[in-house]
Amino acid sequence: MNAAPLSPEDLALITAASALIRKRYAVGRHHIAAALRTRSGRVFTGLHLDTYVGRASVCAEAVAVGQAMAEGAGPDDPVEAIVSVRHPRPTEQHQDIQVVAPCGICREMIRDFAPEARVILNAEGRLSAYAPSDLLPLKYHRQP
Repeated sequence: MNAAPLSPEDLALITAASALIRKRYAVGRHHIAAALRTRSGRVFTGLHLDTYVGRASVCAEAVAVGQAMAEGAGPDDPVEAIVSVRHPRPTEQHQDIQVVAPCGICREMIRDFAPEARVILNAEGRLSAYAPSDLLPLKYHRQP
């Protein structure tokens, strides 16, 4: 995988996602937030929606991507970078909000809707950006 250093704009995305989850964290409801930036510099955030029936839960990354698409992101203003952060549960020893990797389903979605984006991760204790193809090699593609 090819890690790239973070830009000041990438760090601002981490701040935006962290501010959202800090404000909206609720045990058993919201523990992940995501933020993305389009090429034009617009920032969209999303909040994880946890449900009692796990299959109905919606990841924060999907909410952020959906919001961006609803507001006109796409070929003319593609997603440039995305990050996810996790708020610790009250019982955890460390209470710092941390950058986390997107789940497998979100990796698929990011490759579909933001294939050229930079995905910000904490890999081996270091924040870096990666291509979606690095996170999901050999992606499945439907035949036309």
